[in-house]
Amino acid sequence: MPALPAAPDGLTVRPLRTDDAPAVAELLVAAEAVDDTGEFPDADDVAEEWTGWGVDPARDGVAVTDADGALVAYAVVSASPTFRGAYRIHLDGRVHPDRRGRGLGTALLGWEQARGTKVHAERHPEADALLVVGVSGTQPRLERLVEQRGFAAERWYRTMERRLTDLPEVRDVPGVQVVPFSWDRDDEVRRAHNAAFTEHHGSSERDAESWQRLFTGSRAFRPDLSVLAIADGAVAGYVLGYVYEADTRARGYREVVLGQIGVLPGARGHGLASAMIGASLRAAAAQDCRVAALDVDSDNVTGALRLYQGLGFDTVRTRVAWSLSLPPVAAG
Repeated sequence: MPALPAAPDGLTVRPLRTDDAPAVAELLVAAEAVDDTGEFPDADDVAEEWTGWGVDPARDGVAVTDADGALVAYAVVSASPTFRGAYRIHLDGRVHPDRRGRGLGTALLGWEQARGTKVHAERHPEADALLVVGVSGTQPRLERLVEQRGFAAERWYRTMERRLTDLPEVRDVPGVQVVPFSWDRDDEVRRAHNAAFTEHHGSSERDAESWQRLFTGSRAFRPDLSVLAIADGAVAGYVLGYVYEADTRARGYREVVLGQIGVLPGARGHGLASAMIGASLRAAAAQDCRVAALDVDSDNVTGALRLYQGLGFDTVRTRVAWSLSLPPVAAG
């Protein structure tokens, strides 16, 4: 692990611990009034995310505490166990709003760059790698910081929402059945997802273990709000829904997040996505969800942005992925 970054007087920097998850969640919720990411995680959400991405807190994270031991900032480096093309290593963290403007963010990002470079060398030195920082449209200070550190804006994403009223009709698609998710098809859905996202920027093929950890094994996953399109007895498309109950408690209403939406390349252009999303929205409305949300790459190769707009979704937040390239280690 790289040397711990320096901190202003009165603050202590130490390796992150698994039992820091509650304090990290509390910090993120405190920062939400300023950062407006739309997320209000609890301790279990944070712990599950670390587990899902294979984070070893002691090696992949640092914590900054005040004289009373309270967490005032943290940083975490994570990477997907699978990848296509460049090996993407994500740098994440937050500084409490009351502690910003004192150089903590700069120090933590420097540590993350060093740790991310080490992760590249340890795990996939033969591959090109990208250090990636997600910057919300409400974080101009972070945007300036990553730009100063040599990162370049790589990709633009939108969070879109729609209220679950005036829902679109679920139209029949000849030769296709739109049915609820069933566990006996879980691995078939995984394989369909891998095929559907072959050309998508930054996507990676999911093995059975990472699929479970990140998607259908998540405690937020709702099979009753997820739907499949079956053609000729096989999965041709899928919509996977999630409900984050910590967000429900913070907002006062339930939101379904359509986390993964895909159609096999050969089945596109026949209305499967519209039919599946319509069915998922109706199932969510029947389960007391008030809002549906999803994220979309603004340059999605399948034209997903236009599809979602046509189904009544509007952009409520934007996020930019900023990246820094690392060559293969063997190439110096």
